[in-house]
Amino acid sequence: MLARPAGRDPPAGARQPLRYGAGRPTRAGAARPDTEVGVNWFPILLATHVALAISLLAPSLLLPFLLRDRAAHAAAPGTLARALMATQGTGSVLIGIGLAVTGIGLVISIGPSVVTQPWLLVALGVYAANLLTAAFISRPNLRRLVGLSDAEPEAWRRRARRQRYLAYAMAAATGLIGFLMSTKPALW
Repeated sequence: MLARPAGRDPPAGARQPLRYGAGRPTRAGAARPDTEVGVNWFPILLATHVALAISLLAPSLLLPFLLRDRAAHAAAPGTLARALMATQGTGSVLIGIGLAVTGIGLVISIGPSVVTQPWLLVALGVYAANLLTAAFISRPNLRRLVGLSDAEPEAWRRRARRQRYLAYAMAAATGLIGFLMSTKPALW
C-alpha cells in the first residue's frame, strides 16, 4: 500500500476508504472474517417448523368441518378430506420426526438459553396438550365418525357436533401458541 504524503492524513473520525476482496467490503484496518458469509438457516428452519407443527394438527382441526355435510348428502369424503385422513396415519410419524429435527435446529441456531424462556415453556405445554388431545380423543373419534353407517344419521350428527366443538378448542389453543411464539411475553 502506498503511504500518504505528509499533511494529508484524514481528520480524526473521518471514514476510511472501502477495501474490496474476498467476501464483503470492509473499512481499511477493519478485521476481515476468515469465513465467507453463508446461508442463514434460521428463517428456513422456522418456516419449516411452523408448517410441520400446523400440519401435524391439521387433520384434527379440519376434518370435523370437511365431513360436516357427509350425512346430509350421503357422499364419500372429498379429496382434501381423504388426504387429511391419510396424513393422520403414517404421515403423522414423518411429520413428527421433521418437527423434532427442525425444533432441535432452531434451538441450536438461537442458543440453548431459549429453552428456559417462560413463553416457550407455556407454548410447548399447550402444544403437548393439543397433541395428546388429537392423538387420544380427536383422531379415534374421527375414525369412528368416518366408519359410522349412514343408517344412523342422528348419531352421526351428534358425534360430528362434539367433534367440531373439540376442533374449536384445539384451534383456540393453536392460536394461543401462535400468540405466545410471536409476542414472547414476559410471563414470570
